Amino acid sequence: MAEELATLGGGCFWCLEAVYLDLKGVTRVMSGYAGGHVANPSYEAVCGKKTGHAEVVQIAFDPAELSYADLLRVFFTIHDPTTQDRQGNDAGPQYRSIILTHDDAQRATAESVVAEIAAAKLWPGKIVTQLVPLEKFWPAEAEHHNYFARNPWSGYCQAVVAPKVQKFKKSFADRVKRVAV
Repeated sequence: MAEELATLGGGCFWCLEAVYLDLKGVTRVMSGYAGGHVANPSYEAVCGKKTGHAEVVQIAFDPAELSYADLLRVFFTIHDPTTQDRQGNDAGPQYRSIILTHDDAQRATAESVVAEIAAAKLWPGKIVTQLVPLEKFWPAEAEHHNYFARNPWSGYCQAVVAPKVQKFKKSFADRVKRVAV
């Protein structure tokens, strides 16, 4: 299997990680930081809004089972790409909608999917998702990995993460790789 990587930010990385871990074709997901100018950022520094980084996930996937375009279609379903530096009550540049492309082919595909989503009018406003080349991905601290699975009953997970996971499972039922017990 020739694995590919995708790097996406659409609000809190716990939400995206929880969804993509359940998507058929995804082999692993790592929460982290990208898109900024500070080396080796910490969660506290990123939340301090001076690093330029967004909370992102880096997704390893099998392109024979899941296309990059379909991975992006899930992305545009599970977060609001029309709000600048915000997802729900999470506000700040670290929560911006961003696609960090790994090569020119990903950029072309992302541009095409953004145009498709805009034309379909899935969201009431203009898509503000940033589309930039990935320079460096910084893995998040261990406590952020697999957060939803380890903390499903926390208030944030119940109020924010769980509804996004449920929306994904409803919208892409044929793409869910495992059934919650």
